[in-house]
Amino acid sequence: MSLSGFVSVVLICAVRLSAGQIVKLHNGQTMRVEKADRDGDQVFLTVGSAVTIFGVAEIRSIEVEPDPNQPVVGVVKADRQDTKAMIRAAAKTHGLPTHLVESIAAVESGMKTNAVSPKGAIGVMQLMPGTARQLGVDPHDVAQNIDGGTRLMRELLIKYQDDPDQVRKALAAYNAGPGAVARYRGIPPYKETRDYVRKILNKMSAAEAAGLEEQ
Repeated sequence: MSLSGFVSVVLICAVRLSAGQIVKLHNGQTMRVEKADRDGDQVFLTVGSAVTIFGVAEIRSIEVEPDPNQPVVGVVKADRQDTKAMIRAAAKTHGLPTHLVESIAAVESGMKTNAVSPKGAIGVMQLMPGTARQLGVDPHDVAQNIDGGTRLMRELLIKYQDDPDQVRKALAAYNAGPGAVARYRGIPPYKETRDYVRKILNKMSAAEAAGLEEQ
């Protein structure tokens, strides 16, 4: 697949589980969170201003604690719209299809500006601190985070531009690193990486089936 083959992507919004919950992990850890959002096989747990990402398989149970003071939906929506505007700007700046960058952001962090993975990846594009330093961006600055992640994806697409598996390899390298792609001469046999590539390509296929066009 080449860049010219990209189409718009239908984004699947996270489903709100509820506010005020006790989350029990399979490793025995228990967490009290203000809310938990699920998007596919990822769960985003919010405590204060921090969001931690876990896989569904890591969570044993979520016990609901009803909270009458639920967050205002409009505030979340406005934040998401601001983020999408930054994504559109970064995609245009670096010459990438908007919905490619949106798909990466959706799969990486659910487009949450304060999401932090257990491995330490930060923000919407889930930049590791070392990667952010190499890119010369502050990963905690949302605009810089999105710009850095978009620029990184462009560099990876250029790296594999003569490869018939360009897009898949670029996505795999974004997730697992170019070293892993080179070592295995293709998509690494990591479940996380293969699921990552699959989810993004599925979003693109869904958009193509829906007949959407890149805006």
